[in-house]
Amino acid sequence: MTELGKTLQVTSTPIPGLTVWELPVHGDNRGWFKENWQREKMVAAGMPDFGPVQNNISFNESAGTTRGIHAEPWDKFISVGTGRIFGAWVDLRSGPTFGTVFTAEIDPSRAVFVPRGVGNSFQTLEPNTVYAYLVNEHYTAGVAYPSVNPADATLAIDWPIPLERAELSAKDSAQGTLAQVEPIRPRKTLVLGAGGQLGRALREAYADAPHVEFTERADLDLTSGELGAARPWRDYDTIVNAAAYTAVDAAETAEGRAAAWAANVTGVAALARVATDHRLTLVHVSSDYVFDGTATRPYRESDAVAPLGVYGQTKAAGDQVVATVPRHYLVRTSWVIGEGRNFVRTMVSLAQRGVDPAVVDDQFGRLTFTSELARAIRHLTQARAPFGTYHVTGSGPTTSWAEIARRTFALAGHDPDRVRGVSTAEYFGNAAGPVAPRPANSVLDLAKIESTGFRPADVDELLAEYVERETHSVSQPAIR
Repeated sequence: MTELGKTLQVTSTPIPGLTVWELPVHGDNRGWFKENWQREKMVAAGMPDFGPVQNNISFNESAGTTRGIHAEPWDKFISVGTGRIFGAWVDLRSGPTFGTVFTAEIDPSRAVFVPRGVGNSFQTLEPNTVYAYLVNEHYTAGVAYPSVNPADATLAIDWPIPLERAELSAKDSAQGTLAQVEPIRPRKTLVLGAGGQLGRALREAYADAPHVEFTERADLDLTSGELGAARPWRDYDTIVNAAAYTAVDAAETAEGRAAAWAANVTGVAALARVATDHRLTLVHVSSDYVFDGTATRPYRESDAVAPLGVYGQTKAAGDQVVATVPRHYLVRTSWVIGEGRNFVRTMVSLAQRGVDPAVVDDQFGRLTFTSELARAIRHLTQARAPFGTYHVTGSGPTTSWAEIARRTFALAGHDPDRVRGVSTAEYFGNAAGPVAPRPANSVLDLAKIESTGFRPADVDELLAEYVERETHSVSQPAIR
């Protein structure tokens, strides 16, 4: 008999992601009523916002009707309209819980959320049982999915009605054992811009993750107009966009302006459409240049953007597009240092070659090493932090570019007083071409990322390690 008067509750199970939901059912002399699926309340209670697109109903005339164990590539929300079932679930995903079994009795007052890759089966306990399930992918006929024989002794499922007396299809009776199942791999992560500084750091951060793919512009052009058909997006879970137009001064030219908007806005909009249409998580990297630098405190994620130049305008526009994606992490950063052309590498080179540089001393911020940025991105996605915008830099005191240059000289074994501090206006006063305006204050508040359990490493310690490596191999990029 259906239990009335429950409160909405969720209970975890030994299978990660598989949850049991107690549903409020309201009854009187006329019958009963329930909210079988209520997105707002259930998401607030911990339900993944899985975006169902199809509602299926199975009518089962006889008690003992048994459906085999199948793991389709979509999430399911399973409930009963009338009658009762005995549900059995088997984790068929690769990992330490592969083969874990969970069983439960389901009536109209209880439902189960089944994540992709978990085998799902049931047996009716009453005649005329109506079994319903929401799924977040449309059914495709003729496709075989991993299945297990419900009688497999390895699973040791205690079916209430012995299978020899149950109604079972010939196909389900002929399925193989758990030992014959190839574990389902996690959906893939696609990293765009894998040839850049951050892309190289992401390659290292995900070196132990075979489900992560890396691509460069030659492999996947965001502005081609063909992005929607470029990949079988059902196979993916996350896109990390480390691709961008970052030539801030060149963006002030006619040609650079068009290129910046194409890469930082048009391409991002195409990514956002794909992520939204296929319910993917989109991780997008943005910049301190979306702010005008006039604040007297570190910039928070909620602060209004007010970009000064074209590059900042395109990044701000891209931010607004990404914010429309239901599952997104917008990661803003500043003063990026990685394996490529960068400020610290330039300073090491100048120190070793006997050049005494003039460096701006009226712009303030914190360095961000790409290793830290990559670590933060992996942390946000793996920890399933709340979606939204996060600021990520190294930790430690605020400094100017001139102070960083002096510290770099000292770490490289040279006199830091060789660095002469100058204003931004003086430094760029005789520039040959267009110069993008820089925010004077690029300090980003880190409280929000820290609230997720991420602890940014100390900038000075990372700088010392970086300079130690660079003193033996130095390139000669342009000075900031």
